[in-house]
Amino acid sequence: MDKELLAYLEEFVTEERKATFKKVLSNRTRHFAVVLEDLFQKHNWSAVVRSCDVFGVQDVYTIENRYRAYISNGVGKGSQKWIDFHRFKNNENNTQDCVDALRKNGYQIIVTTPHEESSFVADFDITKKSAFVFGVEGTGVSSELMAKADGYLKIPMVGFTESLNVSVAAAITLQNTTDRLRRSDLNWQLSPKEQEELYEQWIEKSIGSVKQIKERYYQDKELLPE
Repeated sequence: MDKELLAYLEEFVTEERKATFKKVLSNRTRHFAVVLEDLFQKHNWSAVVRSCDVFGVQDVYTIENRYRAYISNGVGKGSQKWIDFHRFKNNENNTQDCVDALRKNGYQIIVTTPHEESSFVADFDITKKSAFVFGVEGTGVSSELMAKADGYLKIPMVGFTESLNVSVAAAITLQNTTDRLRRSDLNWQLSPKEQEELYEQWIEKSIGSVKQIKERYYQDKELLPE
């Protein structure tokens, strides 16, 4: 987006809103990502996405072999508006396509599971870019994705119940790892270019009738495409 257009659009957004965008962006990260595989309960998709926003994780990858991702505004509280989604739903090889995309983006794949070789979340090495995988309620992550994992992560539990709701597990995992990440010396923040690009996108998302407003801008500048 050119600077003049951005300045024009910013006139339609309050100073408080713009300051909030910049503050949130300063805490966003792509050092961690979240992968959701075939969640069945619709509210869990929404609750995990909300946690991603709360803890500053910008990217959510969804594998939709059996169930389609569904984000409820009531549960998600609008968080989906500020998150980048990478959906894998249209091919026979959705799982492999997602894995390939994660590898291309430099992530190691960490499956959350009570696997005996799992690392406890508090002991997890945060230095590498990691994508945390959460699977369908009850049965967990598929065997295919388990086999492709670089490591496993578990949350210590001392009660009779041997599992947590997937959205709760995601929240605990992200709270612990992102808190340690921000207290580390790692280069975990978005690059200036990434922050700028998201800021421009968020400005547009905040403006009603933005398409018409942009058209008016181009008309005024005699730049409206033919």
